[in-house]
Parts: sequence; structure tokens; C-alpha cells
Amino acid sequence: MAGVFISAGGPKPLTEMTMPPASDPWLPIRTERLVLRDFRAGDFRDVQAYAADPEVVRFMHWGPNTPEETRDHLARALAQQADWPRLEFGLAIEHATDGVVVGSIGLHLRDAANRTVEIGYCLNRDYWRRGVASEAARALVAACFGPLGLHRVFATCDVRNTGSFGVMEKLDMRREGCLLRDRQIKGEWRDTYLYAIRADEWAG
Repeated sequence: MAGVFISAGGPKPLTEMTMPPASDPWLPIRTERLVLRDFRAGDFRDVQAYAADPEVVRFMHWGPNTPEETRDHLARALAQQADWPRLEFGLAIEHATDGVVVGSIGLHLRDAANRTVEIGYCLNRDYWRRGVASEAARALVAACFGPLGLHRVFATCDVRNTGSFGVMEKLDMRREGCLLRDRQIKGEWRDTYLYAIRADEWAG
């Protein structure tokens, strides 16, 4: 893929790639309660706990996961960490006090030339309505507009997913539109909200 790669000094041409993956100093991201970090093979039990929950994955295109599907997911996440330039970041949301992985949050490069990424998140139901998803998403967006030097962050969700777009609105993301019957997920067409924010709008 031509264009830019995600690194700690902002976007650079691929031809200027010199840093190995291990030198990315912006990870892990630490907040008051959370650590956003790369997944590890030992996270299987925690991931399966939320990935197998029908309520958690109700609006996702995947799940509920079988144990084998979660193992495959973790294997892909570990393989992704070796890619360089790295264009996808699937991160574990770890609860700092007890080390439990309570969810995941992702960063996906969608438009290299215009420095635009998509974020998405998923959270164990036991941690809903505690501000955990908002805390994780805010920290990741801050990294996008800080060390990663990106221009635009967007996210989408099913229009019925009030929890998800509530997180976006807490981050002052703007609802840019509603896409009607744009995706078929689990046998039904869904309507999708699109939210976004630019670097010049971000207040942190």
C-alpha cells in the first residue's frame, strides 16, 4: 500500500521507513484506569469472555465467537504486530488494577494520502456504563492527533447502538450522516451512523 505508515513522528513516505515495530514509543497508552496495548496469547480467556457474549456482539459483523474463532482472532492479532509498515492496530483494553482484558479497540488506516483512520471498540458487558469505552477511545484519538500526526478520525455504528454513538458524542465527534441499509450483518440490512473529528477540532 503506497502512502504513509503509522509511526511516532507522524506520517512519512514508505520509502523513508527506517524504524522497526518495537521502536513505536506511543504504545502502550496509559490512562487513569486502563492500559491500551498489543494483544498477547495469554489474553484468550478474557477475550473469549466478551467475544462469546451475544449482547456484546449484537451489532458487530462477527460473533458470538466459538473458542476456535477467538484463537484465530488472537493469532491474526499477533501476526499483525509483526507487519511493518503497520497499518492496523488491534489493541487490548486492559484494566490497570487487575490486568484483566475488558475489551478491544482498533485503529485502521483507511486513507493514507489524507491521513484518515477508522476506530472501533468492543467492551465486556460487565464494564458497560462505567466510562471505560469513552476513556479508551479518548486516549486513542489523542494519540491519533498527537504522536501519530493524523488528520481525521472516523467511526461508524448501527443506528440502534446507543452505547456506541454515545461514546462518539462524548468525544465531540460530529455525526456526518446516516447510511441507509448499507451493510448486511447477521442476515439483516442495517442503517449506519458515521461520526468523525479532525485534528483542528480536537480539544483533548
